[in-house]
Amino acid sequence: MNDKLKNIKYEVDLGAEKLLAAERDSEKIAVEIKSFTKISFRHEFHAVLGQYLIYYKGLYQIEPERQLFLAMPSFAYNRLQTHPFLLEIVEDYKVKLIIFDDQKETLVLWKK
Repeated sequence: MNDKLKNIKYEVDLGAEKLLAAERDSEKIAVEIKSFTKISFRHEFHAVLGQYLIYYKGLYQIEPERQLFLAMPSFAYNRLQTHPFLLEIVEDYKVKLIIFDDQKETLVLWKK
């Protein structure tokens, strides 16, 4: 383990939000699942993006071959589409997205 990370511990809410490690075809991935249940979408997005970037950096130092994805329900992704500045940030930081329908429990979009 990288010495910079040995004293840092992250806890993940096991309720609605999870960090999953998996393999997709031959790719190793990690998925940070966010529910977007807070009243202020922009405020929650700021926190989610910050957490994603911290996980990204830590994951890269531990398992550089594993790609990190941010999973969000389709209603949150639709809200994101109404915020051009936030969309620009997602593109600038190359945030990989998994969009799911939380009602039907199906995958809607897988965006690298």
